[in-house]
Amino acid sequence: MSESSLAEMLRSRGLRLTAQRQLVLQAVLDLGHATPEQVHTAVREVAAGVNITTIYRTLELLERLGLVTHTHLSHGAPTYHAAGEHQHVHLVCRECGAIDEIRPELLGPLVDRLATERGFRVDIGHVALFGVCGHCEDGEPK
Repeated sequence: MSESSLAEMLRSRGLRLTAQRQLVLQAVLDLGHATPEQVHTAVREVAAGVNITTIYRTLELLERLGLVTHTHLSHGAPTYHAAGEHQHVHLVCRECGAIDEIRPELLGPLVDRLATERGFRVDIGHVALFGVCGHCEDGEPK
C-alpha cells in the first residue's frame, strides 16, 4: 500500500498518518510473518524511541483497518502479516519452528463439509496446522 493511500484511508476515519504507523505497517510488509516483538525490533532500527505498547496499539489499529491480520502460530504472541496477501494456511513445525504455507484450496473438502454440516464458515487466514516438517522428520532440521 502506498503512503498516500494509507494516509487517505486513515484520514477518512478521522485519523492521521504518523511515522510510527507507517513504520509498523512497513515492518509487517517487509517481515512477512512477524510477532509484535519482531515488528518492534525492526521499527527500533529506524526509530529507537518507539515502545512495544505503541507497536501493539498500532497493529490493532491496522487490523481494524483491514491492512494486517494475525494468527496464532504458537502459544506465544500472535503473528501478523499483510491482509492483502493471498489467503493461506500456515504449517508450523513443532521441532524447528519453521513456518510454511499451503493454498487454502487444499482444505476445501473440510471447509465445505463444515459449512454444510455445521453452518460454520472457516476463516482460512487464521488457520495454523501444527506438526513436524519433512526436514525434521528426516532428522535434518532446517
